[in-house]
Amino acid sequence: MLPATVKPLAVQSRRERNRAEMRFAILDAARAVMRENGVAALNLTHVANLIGVKTPSLYEYFDGKMALYDALFRLGFELFAERLNRVMENSQTWQDGLQSAIENYMQFALDYPELYQLCFERPVPGFVPSEESMRLSWGLLQKSNQRVEQLMRAGGDWLGLTPAQLTDLSIAIMHGLTAQHLANEPDLPIGKGRFGSLIPAVLALFQAARNNSNPLPRARIH
Repeated sequence: MLPATVKPLAVQSRRERNRAEMRFAILDAARAVMRENGVAALNLTHVANLIGVKTPSLYEYFDGKMALYDALFRLGFELFAERLNRVMENSQTWQDGLQSAIENYMQFALDYPELYQLCFERPVPGFVPSEESMRLSWGLLQKSNQRVEQLMRAGGDWLGLTPAQLTDLSIAIMHGLTAQHLANEPDLPIGKGRFGSLIPAVLALFQAARNNSNPLPRARIH
């Protein structure tokens, strides 16, 4: 019997908690399936079997496989944003920030390969994130643009790039290093191997771009 000071949960609260727990279990099972068989090979029957329910029961929580992908897409960006904000808050200089951003991106890919692929690549034919999910993605990009704009106001030439172009260049380099690291030496830690060890060189290239000390043609602004 419950102590007099403890009130039993209301029926609605229990239902909401049970529903949230089931959604979490479905998402966790879906991630396990994607890690085992590939992101595009998500199978609802396999997911249902992992959590011990019939496949039609999944439709009480998600409208279908694309809705499940969309929830995983949002989950991935929520986890990524949380980690990125944490490391950026501890960065004292732009060099620290850039290195932290690259290392965080690579670490996220190693820790959550199925979410990384879903969020930052196009592994699922026909999957289009919802407007709600894309707002989360674009919001993260906007914050990155704002950080870069603040950096550029502090001085430097940056080869004549706009803040958006400098952000996109950073993303392209970050993704390229990560993709190559995952493809060739995924068992090595961040900062090691053919591509992981190039992070200091990336910082040097950006320093050269800031000083315009590299004899590259100035970027054409469109």
